[in-house]
Order: sequence, then C-alpha cells, then structure tokens
Amino acid sequence: MTIRHLKIFAAVAETGKMSAAAERCFITQPTVSQAIRELEEHYGVRLFERFSRKLYITEAGEQLLQYTRKVISQFDVLETNMQGFRAGSQLRLGATITVGACLLSSVLNDLKEQHPRLQIYSCVANTSLIEQKLLSSKLDVALVEGVIQSPSLIAIPVVEDFLVLAMSNTHPLATRSKIHVSELSPYEFVIREKGSGTRKLFEDYMSLHDIPFPIALEATCLDAIKNAVLYNNYLSAISVRLVEQEVLSGRIHIVRNLESDWNRSFYLVYHKDKLFSEPMRTLERIMQTYQCPDFLDQEACAVLTAE
Repeated sequence: MTIRHLKIFAAVAETGKMSAAAERCFITQPTVSQAIRELEEHYGVRLFERFSRKLYITEAGEQLLQYTRKVISQFDVLETNMQGFRAGSQLRLGATITVGACLLSSVLNDLKEQHPRLQIYSCVANTSLIEQKLLSSKLDVALVEGVIQSPSLIAIPVVEDFLVLAMSNTHPLATRSKIHVSELSPYEFVIREKGSGTRKLFEDYMSLHDIPFPIALEATCLDAIKNAVLYNNYLSAISVRLVEQEVLSGRIHIVRNLESDWNRSFYLVYHKDKLFSEPMRTLERIMQTYQCPDFLDQEACAVLTAE
C-alpha cells in the first residue's frame, strides 16, 4: 500500500466513479480498478459495493477515507517542506487585505534586504481565503488581521492595530467630540466583504450592543471604501493604518473607541506541521518593528462610547 493507492482511492470516493477518478489522477480506468482491488486485498475488506453499475462506499471505506485525507494532507506538507530545503530560497507569503495594503510592500523590501536571494511569492486575500490556503499548503506563512478558526494553524501576535470610525469632514457627526454607538444606526456604512477580519470585529461589536446599521456598500477594494467615505458620506470602520495620509491631510475625520473592543493584533500564521524556516523567523523579527502608529493627536480625537 502506497500514497499513490490512497490518492486513487480518495479520487474514487470523492467522484463516485472509476472513470472520473482516472481523469483526475491522469491514469487509465483499469489502473484505478487495480489500485482499489489491491487496497481491498491489503486490508481484507470491501471498500465499495457495486450495484447497477454504480459505486457505493462501505462503512470500512468511509473509515479509510477519513484516515486517507489526513495522510494525503500530511504527505503534501512533507513534500512542500522538503522541496523548500531543495530550493533553499523560496517563501510563499500570504497577507490579508488590510495588512497587504498598509504593510506588505515595506515588509517585502525588508525581507529582500535580509535575504537577497530569497524568491517570494505573495498572495493578498481576505482572512478566510488565506486560512484555506495555509491549510491546503498553498502558502508557507501569512500575515493576518482576522481571527483564525482552525486549530491546525498557529497564530503569533506580532503587530498592534485598532479600528477607527472614518467619515468625511462634511458628515453630520464630524463636528461631534463624543458619539454614542446608538447614534450610528441611522447612517449608511461602507463595509468590507464577508470573510474579512475587519468586518467581523466591527459586526461583533455592533451585535454585542444590539445596534443595527444599514450597509450601503460592500467592497474588497480599500480605495473604493475610502472614496465612499469621502464622496458618498458613508461611515466605515477601518484600520487606523489605512487612513493615515487622509487624516494628516485633513480629508478624513476619525472617531476612536478608547475601550479595547476595537483593538486587535496582526498575526503571523502558519500550519502547526510546517517547518519554521529561517525566512519565516526573519519575517517574525521584521514584523516586531512595525508597532502601533503614533500619528494621532490623542487629545484631539473624537471618541465613540457605548456607555
């Protein structure tokens, strides 16, 4: 019994057809049939029942399928790690959209400076998609602002961040020095797409205080969000790092939540079975240099309160 047997078995179980499994594995149908037969002989059980030219997985087959998926996943991690040793200079780095917009370019330059021969592939997506790519070994490591759900992933906090409520200087709330969260309900919001860590943090806060809010626009593009704030008079909960230039130029007015509800960390995330390579260690050290932004005049900031 080999990993090839298990991959063929998984293909048959997931497609339900020998012919479809053969296409997926780029082999002939007789080869698929032989592999299944050899597996059944090896374990002394029937893995599939065949009725009216259809395949039905048996209880023993279901049990084997659960183990097979784990074994294949571990094998893929092994292959990726060993190929990394052979290549010696490759890093597949993921970043969530907020991190990608405010830090990734600088971090990539820092990595290249310390590892000039390092080949870096970067991918920017929302938290849920980055998590999937880490779990399927399509990324080595990622920088994430959202909460990681899978127990198979290790998340190390490396950078402090917090959300602010952003609005244009012409918004009706822009003249206020203190705003109660309940006063936000009548105003329209531009908000990130589902799967975003920023969106989840804000929605959890509003849900905790039982405050409904109308969503006028959902956007993945951060420029679209800032334009909606500036030109459509929408409100938005956004990372303070993303509006630094607009705040300093006086184009966007922000409101701070001085409680800890909107505080968060950016995390360095990797699979628990992943070899923590030297470039990954370098990345962790680099991220420690990007601490909380200090451009805000704390005394001049308007305040959001739930009390």
